[in-house]
Amino acid sequence: MRAAVAADQFYQETRDLRVTGFLLFMVSDLVLFSSFIFAYLYLRNTGQGWPPPGAPHLNLALAALNSVVLFGSGATIHFALENWKHEKFMKFAGWILATIVLGIMFLSGQGIEYYSLYTVDHASWAGSGIFGASFFTLTGMHGLHVFAGIIYLTVLLLQAAQGKYTFKHYTGLTLGTLYWHFVDVIWVVLFSIFYLI
Repeated sequence: MRAAVAADQFYQETRDLRVTGFLLFMVSDLVLFSSFIFAYLYLRNTGQGWPPPGAPHLNLALAALNSVVLFGSGATIHFALENWKHEKFMKFAGWILATIVLGIMFLSGQGIEYYSLYTVDHASWAGSGIFGASFFTLTGMHGLHVFAGIIYLTVLLLQAAQGKYTFKHYTGLTLGTLYWHFVDVIWVVLFSIFYLI
């Protein structure tokens, strides 16, 4: 009995440390993205006309389809966590695998867009002026976060399969879900400023 209480207390103490570290990481990531987004918006509103001459033509239809894929992954990760809370491991595993597949599909769509921009408009990070540099930097940084999220979710799935998490103690799974939702929210902002506004 004492061992169970001590284990529970240890879990609570380490959970608080993990959550605090994760939140600090998320705040620093938010500051990073915000800095680049505000710099882009500042350059955009300098009164020189936007987009500048020679800016690549973005494919709204492809980006919209890619957005649906990423937003769908936000739903699948939610269902994964809910099934874990209801002690349904197989459904959890299926939903988290669906999230990983959708993340890979999103990155593939982004790769197709980059390839199209390069071959059609000869657009690149260095050769497309302020607009191209901003677009490739922000979407590339976001893509890197999606890639990291895919690895993170894969590790969480493997840890869950090995019994690292119980149906009572699953802080890592909750943090993985929050990270993936953060990636979704950042894409809403990037999609809006580059494709809609």
